[in-house]
Amino acid sequence: MKAQSALALWPPAASATAVETDHIILGFTVLTLLLTVPVFLAITYFALRYRAGEQVDRSTDERRSFLIEISWMLIPYGLTLIFFGWGAKLFIESRHPPPGAMVVEAVGRQWMWKFQHPTGQSEINDLHLPIDQPVRIRITSQDVIHALYLPALRLQIAALPDRTTEIWFKADRTGTYRLYCSEYCGTDHSVMDGNLTLMTQAEYQHWLTHAGAQQSNVAAGRVLYESYGCAGCHDGAVAGVKAPSLAGLYGRPVHLADGRTLTADEDYIRAKILNPNANRLAGGGKQVMPSFRGVIPADDLDRLVGYLRSYDRVAEGMPQETSRGTPR
Repeated sequence: MKAQSALALWPPAASATAVETDHIILGFTVLTLLLTVPVFLAITYFALRYRAGEQVDRSTDERRSFLIEISWMLIPYGLTLIFFGWGAKLFIESRHPPPGAMVVEAVGRQWMWKFQHPTGQSEINDLHLPIDQPVRIRITSQDVIHALYLPALRLQIAALPDRTTEIWFKADRTGTYRLYCSEYCGTDHSVMDGNLTLMTQAEYQHWLTHAGAQQSNVAAGRVLYESYGCAGCHDGAVAGVKAPSLAGLYGRPVHLADGRTLTADEDYIRAKILNPNANRLAGGGKQVMPSFRGVIPADDLDRLVGYLRSYDRVAEGMPQETSRGTPR
């Protein structure tokens, strides 16, 4: 049976462990209410019944019941201890993967996630995985502390610099779910998110053979886009820099200062990277981008150009290039 969330208001549950986690939270919430509501009602009753000026019998009753006193301490203690043991069991199990689990390497950095599959395919901010297969996620950070949060699996794991942590799970429900960074990590922490796509074994193998290989090249290009500092200016991360967004640039007409119009194809993008002063944009401001000629290896340049071909998602709030080639 496919896993289902205990409450419709909670995120969908994509694993049996997620459902069990929901049951623990729901059960402990009910237990807490059973213990606190009667106490609250008793306090309210006695506060009103014996308030100042009320003509009531205030004499004390010397009788005591040792059994009652022991019961109201031991019974709640025993019940909470059951939930503690239940939660500890889940925690310990999540740290001890079964033999043969698939290993996915994850790296967090400002402000993106990179995932690498056992067969070598890489993804940026997206993670495709099969259901009914134990998966180990080994994670680290290249800069500051991050935390990978998978709501559909009820899992969160810290990504720490110079240290590798890991967690495992076995999903049993296909679908596309969200993943987030849940540890504040700087300016663009709020957009450090992505998708977790869970699919059948056959679909996963097909993805590895086709889309996975293509996305791996795109992922490598994205890493270069970040490491060479392109994102800092063109994605609006550097204050005061209004470089045009490169999202959706490939294949568009570009209007130049000398009146010509070119198509932003591979040759155009490659030339602008190596010599930014060539083919100045119409209405463009002072050129501040440095030349990468002699700086970027040919293989890196190919991967970077390949990434820009597929870069068609413009993040909300990024500076965009208008049809006249000027930032807005």
